[in-house]
Amino acid sequence: MPATRKSTRLSAAGAKQSTLSFNHRVTKNVVAPGKKDLVAVPSSKLAKEYVLESDPEAEADVEEIHVEETATDKSEAEQHAAKISDAAIARYWGGIEAGRKAKAVHRKHVEELGTGEKVLRYFDVSSQYGPCIGITRMKRWQRAERLGLNPPVEVLAVLLKEEAKGKKGFERAHMDELMNSTSVGVV
Repeated sequence: MPATRKSTRLSAAGAKQSTLSFNHRVTKNVVAPGKKDLVAVPSSKLAKEYVLESDPEAEADVEEIHVEETATDKSEAEQHAAKISDAAIARYWGGIEAGRKAKAVHRKHVEELGTGEKVLRYFDVSSQYGPCIGITRMKRWQRAERLGLNPPVEVLAVLLKEEAKGKKGFERAHMDELMNSTSVGVV
């Protein structure tokens, strides 16, 4: 076999590039923050200028108003959800199914589920309302509401109805139960 000729272009390009080494200390200069940017103001002057007299009665009134506002905010959504009927929840679920591009194929697993559980499971897999693992459905709904994500009121209605029935096991997402379950089998 004839000897191959080495290209001079590749070796010339390789000779120009130095090898990186991370064994030595960093030689880049670090600029310390200047003291000119900070202005020293005696704290006693600031304290003297902004001392306000507080009225204990006014503070109590403000606290009462604040507590009343938060209580009505939470109860407004719950009151609205309590008014939602089972027929409205069924219409909501029908709208979800009608909006799907493809029909649900594996219906044998969900035939025994009620409409409420289907709505809750759909809420569980809706990622725009945050993670469903490690948080109860009610807390997740309230968190999404606080963040302004507009979670469906029908989900809150189903949660309140299940809570009123005294049913257990509806608080956590089905996926959360699957992820946190312990596997039993051959060791």
